[in-house]
Amino acid sequence: MVLILGVDAGGTASKAVVVSPDGTVLGRGTAGPGNPSAVGSVAAVAIGAAVRGALGPHDPGGVVAGVVGVAGVSILTDPGVATAFADQWTDIGLTCPVAVLGDAVTAFASGTGATAGAVLIAGTGAVAALVDGERIVRTADGLGWLLGDEGSGLWLGLQAVRHAARHWSSSGLAVRVALHAGAASADDLVHWAQRLPLGSFAALAPVVCEFAAAGDPAAIAIVGEAVERLIATLDALDAPDAAVVLAGGLLTAATPVRAGVLEALRVRGVAVGTAHDPALGAARLALQGWSSRTTTSR
Repeated sequence: MVLILGVDAGGTASKAVVVSPDGTVLGRGTAGPGNPSAVGSVAAVAIGAAVRGALGPHDPGGVVAGVVGVAGVSILTDPGVATAFADQWTDIGLTCPVAVLGDAVTAFASGTGATAGAVLIAGTGAVAALVDGERIVRTADGLGWLLGDEGSGLWLGLQAVRHAARHWSSSGLAVRVALHAGAASADDLVHWAQRLPLGSFAALAPVVCEFAAAGDPAAIAIVGEAVERLIATLDALDAPDAAVVLAGGLLTAATPVRAGVLEALRVRGVAVGTAHDPALGAARLALQGWSSRTTTSR
């Protein structure tokens, strides 16, 4: 049986899908974080686990093409990380070409049939990219928590904790953050935050969105600033006429962040699509590449 593989690997999870040449989904798999910039070569192990889950009982030798969309793809120039990925393909039993692309490319492919445009991603991290086919022409942000990722889930969580530390028990959001942290004082919260693995701050993003939707002034302010920063990131691409695909959990689910971004783009008259299934978008790119090679070889 001929199989096509698609993978979406981000800072929170790795998701894989296996499809037939007619696009029928034959299997799905999910595993842990697959961003090599954040977790190094361990990302390859998580991606491999997702691929194995998607393959299930199917013969890995039947996979004729694969595309993996990876957050932090630039780190694959590191020999150790590149080797870890190659070893995974071998261990799984894949013998076909597996293209590793930026997750912006696969997210864009899952939200539109167009071959070029812009994609704005806000999940654990945040980045905007101008895409042309399988090529990323230009990016903005995507700089990680220390230097950027403004408006992301991690950014929202950090702002919520900072608000609670500065305005202890003065708002509903601050009280909820303290409860989340199990902190009895602002000092407790500071100590908790300093011990917390960085990515864990993103767990507070749904709390911020929930409180903003309920009218909490502090949460509304944080969400409003997130929207402004995401739009500024998109503007940094300097492609005002490009259609935009929204991707990542904050911009594909019904969140106040998505609502704010959609409104800002509506005012500008920008065409907007939504990335529904980046792993499937990756599979579609793999299928297109395979079909093209097959046609050319005839």
